[in-house]
Amino acid sequence: MDRLFGTDGVRGVANSVLTAELALQLGRAGAQALTDGRGSILVGRDTRISGDMLEAALVAGIASTGAEAILLGVVPTPAVAYLTRRFGVEAGVVISASHNPVADNGIKFFSGDGYKLSDEVETQIEASLGETLPLPVGAGVGRINREEDAWLQYAQALISAGAPLDGFKLVVDCAAGAAYHIAPYVFERLGADVEVINAVPNGVNINVNCGSTHPEQVKEAVLAYQADVGIAFDGDADRVIAVDERGRIVNGDVILAICGVDLLRAGTLPHNTVVATQYSNLGLELALRKEGGRLVTTQAGDRYVLEKMRVHGYTLGGEQSGHIIFLQHATTGDGILTALQLLSIMKRTGQKLSALAEIMQPVPQQLLSVRVGNKNWVDNAVIQAEIAAKQALLGEQGRLFVRASGTEPLLRVLVEGLDGRQVEEIARDVAAVIAAELG
Repeated sequence: MDRLFGTDGVRGVANSVLTAELALQLGRAGAQALTDGRGSILVGRDTRISGDMLEAALVAGIASTGAEAILLGVVPTPAVAYLTRRFGVEAGVVISASHNPVADNGIKFFSGDGYKLSDEVETQIEASLGETLPLPVGAGVGRINREEDAWLQYAQALISAGAPLDGFKLVVDCAAGAAYHIAPYVFERLGADVEVINAVPNGVNINVNCGSTHPEQVKEAVLAYQADVGIAFDGDADRVIAVDERGRIVNGDVILAICGVDLLRAGTLPHNTVVATQYSNLGLELALRKEGGRLVTTQAGDRYVLEKMRVHGYTLGGEQSGHIIFLQHATTGDGILTALQLLSIMKRTGQKLSALAEIMQPVPQQLLSVRVGNKNWVDNAVIQAEIAAKQALLGEQGRLFVRASGTEPLLRVLVEGLDGRQVEEIARDVAAVIAAELG
């Protein structure tokens, strides 16, 4: 039986896989495991139409154990992590499927210290879903309260971590998601001239041809408004992709390179090390090495990046997708915080984003996602033979690997090498074999 918890909580199509019944059980089991029915849990969500339904079921489960549920309303994922620590409560929960399509939703927990749960605690929660748990009555039933202005405390923390942005003209794409009110507020309070797009959520337009997964709109807007920078978030605002003044995308790898080199030059990067995943471009490693730094890689997933950072005392890590962790400021990826760090470097150095981005020269890389009926590619002889043959073609100057998505029914194919045309052809060929075998 597949594990219910993936790399980022429990996800699935809302009202089909992730049902109200499952949300109720997760609320009950999570509250019992994290509070023993005697504490408080913060609950935030993104703008998906299914969020209200799942929130109602989840908090009913929490309250049924005797724990208190405190509703934050629509807030970014990192806001829940931050406020969980600030409020001193036992746990936090986010109802969101991040960058996924609107039909999907998810439930992920944070412990009282603002970090995502360990595999062991998630396994404990999952194992208790079918068990009969204590159900108090009378005065023992938990309360449901609201703190929908708490986002202002999170916004103020972001403002304190940023630099004055007077003179900057920004285009901010909120992806019709959780950042729609907070991000413009923060940038404007810091003095930026902000042009906001995709900030009118209607429940079904989250991530639709906008935001960090579809940066075409923000690119066009940067050029149309002659902005200094474009900033695009995903649905729960834990990721960000930037666009320079010329309309060129600055992805997570380049942001890590800019921030990592800046810290290296200041002598403030612990162990001179940045952490990224196997998906990071070789150009990131080369840029850091040139400045006396190094790159440590993990398997894909921000939780593995964070685990490596915490164990070894590193403070900067992230993913090419724009999920960047500044551990001295936050316990999870934070798109708004990342944008502020990037803008602070621009402000301090007086350099445009296009100039800063030149610190990294990407190596040709192709990443394709293949929708599959099952993810068992490891035991498929045809797929393995294709991978081996293509890796032989790349030789020591390239790499190819396949990985199953932890949140969607997808296999991801990554190919990297010096010959861009060859890289694209190999990625297409491997993806086609996977689709034929498992699609």
